Amino acid sequence: MFPDYDVIVVGAGHAGCEAAASAANMGSKVLLVTMNMQTIAQMSCNPAMGGIAKGQIVREIDALGGYSGIVSDKSMIQFRMLNRSKGPAMWSPRTQNDRMLFAATWREMLEQTPNVDFYQDMVRSLLVKDGRCCGVVTGLGHEIKAKAVVVTSGTFLNGVIHIGEKQLGGGRISEKAATGITEQLVELGLESDRLKTGTPPRIDGRSLDYSKMEEQMGDDEITGFSYMDVPRIKPEEQRSCFITYTSAEVHDILKTGFDRSPMYQGRIQGTGPRYCPSIEDKINRFAERERHQLFVEPEGWNTVEIYVNGFSTSLPEQVQYEALRKVVGFENARMFRPGYAIEYDFFPPTQLTYSLETKQIQNLFFAGQINGTTGYEEAACQGLMAGINAHLKASEQDTFILKRSDAYIGVLIDDLISKGTDEPYRMFTSRAEYRTLLRQDNADLRLTELSYKMGLASQERMDKTRTKLEAVEKLKATLADVALGPEEINSFLEKNNSAPLTQKQKALQLLLRPGIQLSELVAASPTLQQFAGTHTKEIFEQTEIQVKYDVYIEKEKELVQRMSQLENLEIPNSFDYNKISSLSTEALQKFNKIRPRTLGQASRISGVNPSDVQILMVYMGR
Repeated sequence: MFPDYDVIVVGAGHAGCEAAASAANMGSKVLLVTMNMQTIAQMSCNPAMGGIAKGQIVREIDALGGYSGIVSDKSMIQFRMLNRSKGPAMWSPRTQNDRMLFAATWREMLEQTPNVDFYQDMVRSLLVKDGRCCGVVTGLGHEIKAKAVVVTSGTFLNGVIHIGEKQLGGGRISEKAATGITEQLVELGLESDRLKTGTPPRIDGRSLDYSKMEEQMGDDEITGFSYMDVPRIKPEEQRSCFITYTSAEVHDILKTGFDRSPMYQGRIQGTGPRYCPSIEDKINRFAERERHQLFVEPEGWNTVEIYVNGFSTSLPEQVQYEALRKVVGFENARMFRPGYAIEYDFFPPTQLTYSLETKQIQNLFFAGQINGTTGYEEAACQGLMAGINAHLKASEQDTFILKRSDAYIGVLIDDLISKGTDEPYRMFTSRAEYRTLLRQDNADLRLTELSYKMGLASQERMDKTRTKLEAVEKLKATLADVALGPEEINSFLEKNNSAPLTQKQKALQLLLRPGIQLSELVAASPTLQQFAGTHTKEIFEQTEIQVKYDVYIEKEKELVQRMSQLENLEIPNSFDYNKISSLSTEALQKFNKIRPRTLGQASRISGVNPSDVQILMVYMGR
């Protein structure tokens, strides 16, 4: 019934979809196995993509040839560039999406991808022979062979849903949990643990009074995620989100359910996400605060369903309902379904190599929440990388690894592999030490050529990137060459509260002044218009960032260069750390467990001191 495949992907969430697409687009014959064909790429939590640091990840996925950016752009109902008031290293794109259109677009794109087959069934176990994964066994008893397997199980591995004192088995509300894989992998020597996440109630938007809330509109200019030209469904429209707040009265009602809360009664063993806590957790941890912000987010163009961002909870339904109706604008709210918490199995990611292959079992890759992350974007980028490396392993090629200085994706994977996580991991700009280099605007310039060389990014994408790079370099050269005189530019400078010129000055020097924007400078100068030509806003913005932040960019490049000396010192996999008696006990334990690939990775392992790294370096030098 089934042919042999190059790659089998287990699970069709954000990680699974990206894994299937990347492996297939590189030439692998791929089977995507999902428990429900109707929930491919489901947005299980909020209907949005991107945000602080996460937006950078989506742009990186797009630059590498993944689908998440295109799907997000096609299904967006609102676009905002966050942190515009800060420097460009902090700018982060975010879309509000049509939940149903997002999933439908993903499925359509996968179905149009040659080499992707689909099968609806649960995977109950893996085929493992001589320490290698060589296929899967489904719930219906089918044995399907493959050269590599990517497991992207999300919250489904032994998932348990909590609503007040009620417990239901499931990976999502009204969807059954997946069983068998955890138990088999633990038997084979892998270590598993439990994590928790949650989701808020969904509300009937017709029952809300938006006039009492603060409207949050989209940006006038829609940039989007993808570097390609993506036709959007309704580009002339955007739907607004709204902001409201809880109150002391809301908190008091919620507290009446704490004695039935699964979190406080010990029924939930898994750790929840620190940076996206439940409303009951916020009330408990921030007792001094009388109110918390709630974002009222529409779920699509043609639905009245509303997502109440900031009100994630596992309290009893009646308590949720009564508390919500005391929120401003929610006085007559009708609930579509209650919020709930979900507890699930994950495998601490220190058990993986940088390619996301398990150390214990060859040809078996993990991506997404099974590795302890939270968020669609974190899952999608892991899926992309696991799919790439599963294809490379199946075709006996070298692995593809992104360093911390290459991408936020590299930061995420290095953090997981080197430090592990005991709570759901979420990406922030503060986690990246090279933020100035890893901006959302230059992901294509950083990554597209790498992807193109290994056969993932298309020729069209590569041509577009080269054209952009050439235009930016040419414009920078023009600015460095063209001098502007006082009579031509002083009126413009005075309008921008900038000191007038007394003699000619290079346009590049003028651009370095605070408050001077390149597009406005060119518009004000006939000389610049003559030599600079006409460019898109993207080219002007990229050129301006490179010129204004050149000193900071060069400093970070120097730092990368210095750190790369440690990254280039590889530690053999067979290295015997027990021979080094002067290592601290903790460093010895961590080195033996994680088996760092380089001295750079060894230096980032939690609990390892600089002196341990120096001892290791000296020993290796000998």
